[in-house]
Amino acid sequence: MLNIVIFGAPGSGKGTQSERIVEKYGINHISTGDVLRAEIKNGTELGKTAKDYIDQGQLIPDSLMIDILASVFDSFEDSKGVIFDGFPRTIAQAEALKVMLKERGQEVSVMLDLEVPEAELMVRLIKRGKDSGRADDNEETIKKRLNVYHSQTAPLIDWYKSEGQYRHIKGLGTMEGIFADICTEIDKMGGKQ
Repeated sequence: MLNIVIFGAPGSGKGTQSERIVEKYGINHISTGDVLRAEIKNGTELGKTAKDYIDQGQLIPDSLMIDILASVFDSFEDSKGVIFDGFPRTIAQAEALKVMLKERGQEVSVMLDLEVPEAELMVRLIKRGKDSGRADDNEETIKKRLNVYHSQTAPLIDWYKSEGQYRHIKGLGTMEGIFADICTEIDKMGGKQ
């Protein structure tokens, strides 16, 4: 199976590029953001708990996220693979994901890091907030999310480098150009269709 971790700061284009990867390679997509937003919208206990963390610009507890991901992962039958979008966000989560996949005879094939300068991220996120009405895309919350990203999430780059799974993708330019770079890296991992 082709199991991809797509990585980058909020606003780096993970969701957009994930959709293209899913379409081209025929793999499933797990967006922790989408899963959590659905739980919040449905008013579940998990959703209420998650909303409290999100409203404060904080990360969801690891044990909660792994349980959700394992459940979603196991629901895919005859899957060619999965793209993990928005997870892992910490080294502890990466280690938990590695264990969860290993228990299923799987592993991460590649970690794609979409790198975008912070000034561009702010522009994109503020625009997304205006266009979509997402309450967490306002300047104050964005700054908190970027601080959390730099302090807790960026160390994953070195962790995935040590695992031999890290690939850098320049996240500026046309969507088509960025996607072509992504496909080059996936195809090196045996993802050709």
